[in-house]
Amino acid sequence: MQTEEPALTRLRVVRWMQLLTPLMLAWFGWGAATADPGFGLTGRRLIVVLAAAVFVVGVFGRNATAGPPTGTAHAVFVGAMLVSSVTLVAVQPGGPGSVAVLVAVLCAATALMPVRVAVPALIAAFVVLEMVATITGQGFGFLAVLAGFAVLFGLMYLAFRLAEAQRETKRLLAELEAGQAALAEAAGLAERQRLAREMHDVLAHSLSGLTLQLEGARMLVTDDPTDPRLPVAVDRAHHLARTGLEEARRAIGMLRDDDLPGPERLPALAEQFARDQAVPCDFTVLGEPHPLASQARLALYRVAQEALTNVTRHASPRRVSLRLAYEPTATRLTVEDFAAGPPVVPSASDGYGLTGMRERAELLGGTLDAGPTGHGFRVELAVPA
Repeated sequence: MQTEEPALTRLRVVRWMQLLTPLMLAWFGWGAATADPGFGLTGRRLIVVLAAAVFVVGVFGRNATAGPPTGTAHAVFVGAMLVSSVTLVAVQPGGPGSVAVLVAVLCAATALMPVRVAVPALIAAFVVLEMVATITGQGFGFLAVLAGFAVLFGLMYLAFRLAEAQRETKRLLAELEAGQAALAEAAGLAERQRLAREMHDVLAHSLSGLTLQLEGARMLVTDDPTDPRLPVAVDRAHHLARTGLEEARRAIGMLRDDDLPGPERLPALAEQFARDQAVPCDFTVLGEPHPLASQARLALYRVAQEALTNVTRHASPRRVSLRLAYEPTATRLTVEDFAAGPPVVPSASDGYGLTGMRERAELLGGTLDAGPTGHGFRVELAVPA
C-alpha cells in the first residue's frame, strides 16, 4: 500500500494537468491577443504554435496515464510540458499567461519527478528561461516574478503533501489499532484454548482415577464392609481428589512457567499409575537430557497423563511402558500398553483427549501419532528439541 500511494498521487497530478493545460494555454492565447503589441509571434503563427503545444502535451499526457504509473512516463510528460512552455515564452514572452503556464509546469515537475531528477531539471529550466528572457529583452524582472510565483505555489504544494502525509498517518494508525485489537482477541482465544486443554487433562486424569477407586470402594462395601482393602481404596480416592484439585487450581491460576509440571514428574506419574491400577508401569529415559521450552515440558507431561488416562478407560493391560528419548533434533515420548485382550481404539465420542494431544503437538511444531499395535495401543509425541 505504501508503494502504491505516491504513484497514484502522481497519476492524479498528470490527469489534472491534462485537464488544466488547455485552459492555461487558452489563457496564454487570450493574453497574447489582448496585450499591447510587442516582440513575439502573432496571428496565425501564434495559433499554430499554441495548437502544437496543446497537441504535444496531450499526446504525452495520454501516454503517461494509459498504463501503470511509472517514473519514466511522468518524466517524459513533464519534459514535453517544459519544452512547450519555454517555446511559448520565447514566441510570446509578454503574454500574462506565461507565468501561470511555467509555474504550473514547475509544480508538476516537483510533484511527478523524483527529487534527484526534479532539482537538476528545474535548475536547467531556469537557466534556459534566463537565456530566453535575455534574448527577448525582459531581463531578470520576469524571472523574479516567476520565482516568486514558483515559491508561492511550491509552499501550497508542500502544504498539500503534508496534508496527504497526515491522512496517510491517520490511516496507518487506524490499521495498527485494528491489528492490535485483532492480535489481542487472538491471544485471548489462544489462552482460553490453552486453559481448556489444561483443565481437560487435569480433570480427565484425576476424575477417571477417582471414579475407579470409588467404584472399587463401593463394591468392597457391598461385599464386605470390614474388608481391609476398603480404607486403602478410600485413601487413594481422597489422594486423587486432592491432587486433581491442586492441579486444577494451578491451571486456573495460570502460575509461572517454572510451576508447571514437566518431564521430571514422569517417574512419579508412572509410580502413581502402577499403584492406583495395580499394573506394572515402567519408565525409561534414553539419551542425554537437555533443556526444553516450558510449553514443550508441559506437553510431555500432559500427553503422558492423558495417555495413561486412556489406558485406564479403554484397556486392561498386563503392563504399561513410558519411554522418554532425548534425540538431537527432537524429544520423543512413547506411552504403550500391552493389553491382555484385543486393543480398543478410543472413539471420537470419548472426549477431548486425542484431539487435545494433537493440538498441543501442532502448537509446538511437533507431531503426535496414536494407534493400535499388535499387542495394545501406542501414543507417541515428538516435540522439537
